[in-house]
Amino acid sequence: MATAGTARTPAAATPRAAQAGRLSTVEAVRRMAPYWLTVSLRTWRGSVVSAFLAPVFYVVAMGVLLGGFIDSDPARLEGAPTYLAFIVPGLVAGHAMQTAVADTSWPVFSNFKWNRVYDSMVATPITVRQVAVAHLFFVWVRVTVVCAIFDLVVAPFDVYAAWWSPVAALGAQSLTGLAFATLMYGYSCRISSDAAFGVVFRLAVFPLFLFSGAFFPVANLGPVGEVVAKLTPLWHGVNLSRTCSLATLEPGTALLNVGVLLAVAGLGAWWATSGLERRMAS
Repeated sequence: MATAGTARTPAAATPRAAQAGRLSTVEAVRRMAPYWLTVSLRTWRGSVVSAFLAPVFYVVAMGVLLGGFIDSDPARLEGAPTYLAFIVPGLVAGHAMQTAVADTSWPVFSNFKWNRVYDSMVATPITVRQVAVAHLFFVWVRVTVVCAIFDLVVAPFDVYAAWWSPVAALGAQSLTGLAFATLMYGYSCRISSDAAFGVVFRLAVFPLFLFSGAFFPVANLGPVGEVVAKLTPLWHGVNLSRTCSLATLEPGTALLNVGVLLAVAGLGAWWATSGLERRMAS
């Protein structure tokens, strides 16, 4: 009897012990926060040009200098009084996509391929899924901060039509960044070589940035091109960011934009977490 009881004790105690050592996702993210904060503080100088100065140069070159040669016709600029007011919301949304994709490409790949940071994290009570959620959360925070600084810099250029416009536009830009971060995270977990990133940047990121309405109305692409552009997640982010900035929100279209971005972010979150779980198990 004693022997049988002794044999049954570990099997019965193991699930309870595992459950007792399990962390909630919020607690896991809190415990990983010092690491991601340290990484940001040590590496921000390497991205200051691409994250902060390059967008400002874009605004000056395209919005101010080139914009001086473009007729300020609100009917042709989707309600924007100037080309600068038209291009800024789209540029920030596009920049949110680029920042999110860059932060979930090589940084994610290196964490399980080269420096093995993820291996050390999952050696603790933190689960693989929580590692993915935490990393995506801090990427989302960084994208939001970058966009907020960009919005603050361009605010004196009179590109916002209402007091609430910058806050609403920032929400649209932040959601756009989150949607693309989840997609790229999942892709990074499923490739075997970092050479695959070049394909994504050349064939997806750069064309999206050019042809999703950031620089000109997608109606200029023709009937077929316009339909194709409006099927992309970035167009929904650009359109939502612009209508918030210009205070020309249409409830139906705005709900569609938000719904598409949330759907992409939700599917992307599953794609990202399942991808990391497969990668860490292989």
